[in-house]
Amino acid sequence: MDRGRESRWEKDAMTVEIGFALVTAVALGGAVFAVALAVTRVCDLSGPVSEGVLTGGALAGAAAGMWRLARVLYRFDVERRKGR
Repeated sequence: MDRGRESRWEKDAMTVEIGFALVTAVALGGAVFAVALAVTRVCDLSGPVSEGVLTGGALAGAAAGMWRLARVLYRFDVERRKGR
């Protein structure tokens, strides 16, 4: 087999890692947004203040999800290059 080509196991491992990264990123983003939603409900916010908190929660959730996605995939790449 050509050394430049990835084995089936490596491709499967990469697929699993991408799936794991996506699922955990969505979960983290959803959790961050849920905190913002809970704040609006507990503090009984309404109108523009509520919209601002929810928009901030959505942006923070998206940022946290992207951070998680990048972190998991970067860590996987580092480990793959080390040969582990």
